[in-house]
Amino acid sequence: MRHRKKGRALGRTAEHRKALLRNLATSVLEHEHARTTTAKAKEVRPLVERLITWAKRGDLHARRLAGRYVRDRAVLRKLFESLGPRYAGRNGGYTRIVKLGTRVGDGAEEAIIELVDRAA
Repeated sequence: MRHRKKGRALGRTAEHRKALLRNLATSVLEHEHARTTTAKAKEVRPLVERLITWAKRGDLHARRLAGRYVRDRAVLRKLFESLGPRYAGRNGGYTRIVKLGTRVGDGAEEAIIELVDRAA
């Protein structure tokens, strides 16, 4: 039974999954898009949305909370100085997932997770 099981395991241990999601979220915030599998994109989306919501708050506690996930200081600075103010008028829905089809090598479903209103 799967009672009270939240999220996807992604075939990894808890520590590996946590590191993967942190790195993927950092990559999405740094480049404003990332190409990955659909399952990973769906799993990282709530994390990126939460990070941008903290950036909109902009206080020290929010910066420290975001610093737990985004270890790169340049990306953390970008998150709070440009992304937070950019989405100040938007109440959530900062990301979109665009499905691309299957990957040639292993047949995995691929997708692009990107920030809405990003500079193209």
